[in-house]
Amino acid sequence: MDTSRRSFLTIAATASALALLPVDAAVGATTTTPGVAGSLPLEAARRPRLTNLAHLRFLLAEVPVAPSATHTTFGIDTRPTVRAPWTYADTDGAGGFRPVGGGTRDAVTGYWTQGAYNADDIARAAIVFLRDWKATGDAQSRDEARDLLRSLAFLQTATGPNAGRVVLWQQEDGTLNPSAIPVELPDPSDSAESYWLARSVWAFGEGYAAFRREDAAFAAFLLARVHLCLDALGKESLSRAGRWVRSDGRKLPAWLIAGGADATAEAMLGLAAAAEAGDARSRSALQTYGEGVAAMATDPSKGWPFGAVLPWTGSLGFWHAWGAAAPEALARAGSLLRRRDWTAAGIADAGRFTPQVLASGGPHNAWAPLPAEAQIAYGAHGRVAGALQAAAVGGEGLRALAGLAAGWFFGANTAGIPVYDPATGVTFDGVETDGRVNRNSGAESTIHGLLTMLLLDAHRDVADIATSITGLRSFSGLRVIDAESARRSAGAVVEAPAGGAWTGEGNLSGGKYVRLAKGEWVEFDVTEAGGILHGLVWRQAADAGDAVWEVFRGRRKVWSTKTPAGGTGDRGLTEADGMLVPQLLGGDLPDSAVTVRCTSRGDVRLDALVIQPRIVNAVYATKAGTAVLYANGTRSEQRVPALGRGKGTSYDADGSSRGPAVQGGKVRVRGTGFTITRG
Repeated sequence: MDTSRRSFLTIAATASALALLPVDAAVGATTTTPGVAGSLPLEAARRPRLTNLAHLRFLLAEVPVAPSATHTTFGIDTRPTVRAPWTYADTDGAGGFRPVGGGTRDAVTGYWTQGAYNADDIARAAIVFLRDWKATGDAQSRDEARDLLRSLAFLQTATGPNAGRVVLWQQEDGTLNPSAIPVELPDPSDSAESYWLARSVWAFGEGYAAFRREDAAFAAFLLARVHLCLDALGKESLSRAGRWVRSDGRKLPAWLIAGGADATAEAMLGLAAAAEAGDARSRSALQTYGEGVAAMATDPSKGWPFGAVLPWTGSLGFWHAWGAAAPEALARAGSLLRRRDWTAAGIADAGRFTPQVLASGGPHNAWAPLPAEAQIAYGAHGRVAGALQAAAVGGEGLRALAGLAAGWFFGANTAGIPVYDPATGVTFDGVETDGRVNRNSGAESTIHGLLTMLLLDAHRDVADIATSITGLRSFSGLRVIDAESARRSAGAVVEAPAGGAWTGEGNLSGGKYVRLAKGEWVEFDVTEAGGILHGLVWRQAADAGDAVWEVFRGRRKVWSTKTPAGGTGDRGLTEADGMLVPQLLGGDLPDSAVTVRCTSRGDVRLDALVIQPRIVNAVYATKAGTAVLYANGTRSEQRVPALGRGKGTSYDADGSSRGPAVQGGKVRVRGTGFTITRG
């Protein structure tokens, strides 16, 4: 379960051009989760559903609850039990799973040092069952959603100075654990706004909208809990609405929940649902929070992070995949509130950044600022949901991107194997960069796997793309040359910070950098034909002069530019002085090998040279041959050799189709757009 980022991590044209194969006939006929009594038959249709709730139901436990002065829930007098999912499920090595709580278990009390269940997973599991009920009409899912929402409401503090806030952890016997070991912030967990409070808004908002016509009394209770959340948020983030802080030279919003566009975006999803159901107070809060999240969007024309919505005011050089609901929330709220600037930000994240993510090898947990760390269902789901929501206001090509992103669950990952099993509903907990698979299947992975499958079941053309994918054959994203591995002048000094690679806002590539006094230099040999350069300098808060960059082909200088080595100013909301953000150097590389020299005109802390290929790509193995994604980082249309046989469609960055893309062995890729071909 992710509790804090600081704790590290039907369109006909699309269907005809990109639906590679129908879902395998063996998928989901009858499902049994190992370790679960009984089975869950799925619809006997030609195209069975991918969503299988068996493993999530296996994780659910009956939890006794007793009312107190501060904690109660709907119907507790007549039904003093609720349901909650176990936080983790460890594989038993024989195909089954063993539910476990967080931390270690005390042999005497039976208590976990964190807890057995947590508000984050209770809230998100409720959303799974709500969406399944609304999609299928299944009464069991409706009842499970109700019990999970009752469970979540019990964790919300109802009275007193912390009213509206939420306790994170709960033990098996229903006892609340406000202070976990190790300590998590805020501590106690209901002493301030938090990620779990934001997710409570998400669940209560969607619950209110779903039950409004089904059960008026329960819906009224859920709306009251949404308002109780807003009362608490009104004492903190909402009270700072419209307040800006200049951080490392950029104006940042001071009213994001827990300082995060990620947490705030998840709350926005619940507020949007409640606003669509007619709640004016939720609509007002949605407007306020949407302004803050939209302010975290980036301009793709300025290079890194290629149009992504940054998730955290703590760093301008850090994007993470988990909790990246901002494009989804902005596209949905923008449509509801008629804010084209918000929908444009959601489309840019989906259409410009997602191709870069896929071409880097998939949804790595962190770009800090370079892609690294494991890949998990939480991050993969965010790419799919964002692209699909953006497609509702953008072009059909975004649906195709969503299908490719969802292929992660079926083999397009660093392990090259399916990590979701439609026959059991199990989603593995993740894959490492070296392909090792974490075969546990806890609540968070299960939930985000199922949220993705619900989307695929609702968009079968997208599901056809995703389920046809069997692996990721190759990819060509960013390349990094560390400064310490390049040629250096005699006075260039390699330094390794005592605290390790983490600067407080990002990770130094290789854990080191090169210190360049005035006149010292580093030279990089770049062999790629074409490309876009970014200089990665660990800038200082005070003025530190400039880094002068020169590109040579042989002895002839092709172009030069300079970037500041310092001058970021007051850290503001960010975590540390200075910043580690790739700076676009400007000018494409020629179609031949070049030398890039960085010379100090001050005090330069040079980390690396980052090379973005002019055309990045990802090559997928499918049941019908090969599918290839090409994405153009330049403004001009490019024609490149085809990496696979077949036809394809060219798209603008907003997903608009621009016709056939393959001719004479060449693939046409629109300026700043993308192309998808299939065999």
